[in-house]
Amino acid sequence: MKVEEIKPYKEDGGKARQVEEMFDSIAPAYDFMNRAMTLGIDRWWRHVAVKIVGKTRPRRILDVATGTGDFAIALYNKIKPQQVVGIDLSQGMLDVARGKVEKRGLTNAISLQQGDCLELPFDDKEFDAVTVAFGVRNFEHLLQGYEQMHRVLSPGGMLCVIELSTPENRIIRWFYDIYTLHIIPWFGTLKSGDRSAYRYLPLSIAAVPQGNDMLNIMREAGFNDCKVKRMTFGTCSIYTGYA
Repeated sequence: MKVEEIKPYKEDGGKARQVEEMFDSIAPAYDFMNRAMTLGIDRWWRHVAVKIVGKTRPRRILDVATGTGDFAIALYNKIKPQQVVGIDLSQGMLDVARGKVEKRGLTNAISLQQGDCLELPFDDKEFDAVTVAFGVRNFEHLLQGYEQMHRVLSPGGMLCVIELSTPENRIIRWFYDIYTLHIIPWFGTLKSGDRSAYRYLPLSIAAVPQGNDMLNIMREAGFNDCKVKRMTFGTCSIYTGYA
């Protein structure tokens, strides 16, 4: 089954609407669950990605599926661009992000808005870098999302995508499956009250294109020099490409 066909809830309706509903539901518990699920390693993954993006010295950065704002804040703190713009479907997640941005006094540097990654409300070639952290598997149409991100990138601009992935080593995969298919849904339900959201997570990770399959979609969308960097036994992948 394609990742676009994996939805958080069983009822009818487009994936984007269900993803928005899911993240609105789990927004208050999201950061805690993110740290718990990855044992805090997600911070290291973002750190590595920020260093990769920083090498291009972008002035304006668009963070797609910005969620609670951790990546947008990290990008600004490390790179110090003119502006970071974060966009997300979920108002609940953006409310959490705004609280973080205001607390750090970054409201003039980081702007946040609600919007759909499949119809980015920005001009062509408006950004020097586009980033996505743990969000592309939630796109209703993966290729269309990449095409939109390519459209808003200036020539030579970088795309950097962090996404969860499945380990290739069989022994590690056995432990990984137990953790993601059983422990995370149980703990996620206990903390957030939304069992469907944390059952959706491992299903979407398993279904999202990985490695060369993801790079091929990026190339189809128009990106060049596409590469993947595997992290932490293959549980995370960082994809890069250029407009």
